Amino acid sequence: MARALYARDSAAQWLGIEVRHCGPGEAVLTMTVQETMLNGHGICHGGFIFSLADTAFAYACNSGNELTVAQHCSIDFLRPARAGERLTATAREVERRPRSGVYDVTVTGADGDRVALFRGLARSRPGTPVIDDTPP
Repeated sequence: MARALYARDSAAQWLGIEVRHCGPGEAVLTMTVQETMLNGHGICHGGFIFSLADTAFAYACNSGNELTVAQHCSIDFLRPARAGERLTATAREVERRPRSGVYDVTVTGADGDRVALFRGLARSRPGTPVIDDTPP
């Protein structure tokens, strides 16, 4: 499922996000902060960190090949990320119900220090996220 979803995930590909692991209710994704991701303060723009966390959330909540979308997300930034830093987003399912789920994502730097904490509420929809392995 993760390979087929990634083949259609233009945003993750453009950001250089890599799927390191995807299993039932969990996912681990990485991204290296590029110079083009820096804001006016010379640190990684929070939107890019959010995008990495949101993508890990998406892979974790769709890991059962059930069409699931975000209903609500929030993020707390704990420290800045710098150009060249390799970030890892680790998503895990906290609670799963028939039509909804809660997922926590921790974004860390290469040293394991936490950069951000993200929580997402997922909502299941009829269908599957991946029909086949053919990109659109």
